[in-house]
Amino acid sequence: MKKFFPVYVRVPLLFAIFFFAIEWIIGGESGKPAFMEHPVVLILLGLFLFALIAVEIVASATNKILDRLMTPEERAAKAKEESLPFAESPWVKRLMKKLTKTKEIHEESDIMMDHDYDGIKELDNDLPPWWVGLFYVTFIFAVIYLLRFHVFDGDSQVVEYEKEMIAAKEQVEEYKKTAPDMLTADQAVFSDDPAVLAAGKQLFDTNCAMCHKADGGGAIGPNLTDDHWILGGGMKNVFNTISEGGRPGKGMVPWKSNFKPSEIEKIASYVISLNGTTPAEAKAPEGDIIWSKAELANEGGEAEAAPAEENTEASSDNTEVSAE
Repeated sequence: MKKFFPVYVRVPLLFAIFFFAIEWIIGGESGKPAFMEHPVVLILLGLFLFALIAVEIVASATNKILDRLMTPEERAAKAKEESLPFAESPWVKRLMKKLTKTKEIHEESDIMMDHDYDGIKELDNDLPPWWVGLFYVTFIFAVIYLLRFHVFDGDSQVVEYEKEMIAAKEQVEEYKKTAPDMLTADQAVFSDDPAVLAAGKQLFDTNCAMCHKADGGGAIGPNLTDDHWILGGGMKNVFNTISEGGRPGKGMVPWKSNFKPSEIEKIASYVISLNGTTPAEAKAPEGDIIWSKAELANEGGEAEAAPAEENTEASSDNTEVSAE
């Protein structure tokens, strides 16, 4: 090991392995290592580093003493052994012989076969142990695979993948139901909580008041306090209008790139809270869709406005029924 890994590589490498092992055992995080949460780990790391350096110093001193006690012949043999390539090292040769079970040249006569072709003879070598071991492993794997998937009907990789994808989609949908910044217009809910309305008012005053006035009476943009709506009232329509913008070419720009869905929900709640108020110098009503926040009580607060034409038709039908 010393021949292939010098001390300036060996010590940092062993210390790094020990450090990551401790982090894995204790459960440290990338943003907050274990030694920051548990200061005692620093003491343990320091002791390990001290032990590494002490072992290296003792080993170096021992090698120097042993080298002085060697005879010139022993020093020459040691130098020759250390100069050998990695593949020629004695321990590598011993390992390869165990893995391949090869015979030395002078032992080949014991396994020589009678077969002779044009002076070429054949050796009756045993199969390499590594190959035999690998064969046994594959055989055991095949038996387990056969029993699991063809006898006990275990899930194949395709079935496992499909089940995991279904479970993942269910988790995503469940997360979307409660994730405030993944709201959709259908999920938006009106809130009269003072904190929500205050947050919505702050966003409205900063970004919307220049077109609708601070009191919602309307300037360039329409009046937000009356019951007339151009693109519909209710949380769904107001949320969608703020997010996607108004009518092409004449309405306001989409704000979905500026606000999070949770912020749009707050602004929409504040806009609806302005309905029915009486601002000074209010702009004339615009839009044919009639809706007021009183309708929030219908269907759990999620009722949306219907176009004025439909309301008119419904009124006519009711009149006819009454007349009958």
